[in-house]
Amino acid sequence: MSEIRDPRSPATAQQDGCCGATPVNTATPDRRAVLARRVRLLVAATITYNVIEAIVAIAAGSVASSTALIGFGLDSVIEVASAAAVAWQFSGADPGARERTALKVIAVSFFALAAYVTVESIRALLGAEPADHSTVGIVLAALSLVIMPGLSYAQRRTGRELGSASAVADSKQTLLCTYLSGVLLVGLLLNSTFGWSWADPVVALIIAAVAVKEGREAWRGEHCC
Repeated sequence: MSEIRDPRSPATAQQDGCCGATPVNTATPDRRAVLARRVRLLVAATITYNVIEAIVAIAAGSVASSTALIGFGLDSVIEVASAAAVAWQFSGADPGARERTALKVIAVSFFALAAYVTVESIRALLGAEPADHSTVGIVLAALSLVIMPGLSYAQRRTGRELGSASAVADSKQTLLCTYLSGVLLVGLLLNSTFGWSWADPVVALIIAAVAVKEGREAWRGEHCC
């Protein structure tokens, strides 16, 4: 029978991960308390920003018939679900006991986004209404491209020091938003400048592919350092 290891143990840390190790907790109890409070504050900031981002992106995407912009908005909804899972984890007396469940929630959120965006992108490529220019979408994508990297860095740094795989996974959700912001911005600009309506669903499919990759890693408990 194979040995069952604690996913937060150093031995497992050496086996997991796409570029190194699963976070290992080395903090003192007092430091852990400080870090746990910081995680809750970062989660609150993430939820607040993403709720606003989701409302604006979905509304602008609906007006412009932009699958990529709507997909970006739905990614924001999923980021809220991911952050809420981490908030739930750290609301308990023993956050480590809830970590596996939080990771599963994050993974399912990624898969749900990928499924929706893939279906809508294929519909758009097969002849659905092409996307229109969206000034609001361009501004939103550019703004997120500036805000998200700093927030993701703070989440990841705190999560790794705390030894929380779910906090690190949530930081990857936020980092994904940065990548998607850049890809979305390119797609919207190509559509607006050159009239390349196919760029919108192609960008959306890239979003879906990245979401599947991140979902699989969260489900398996794999996290880049």
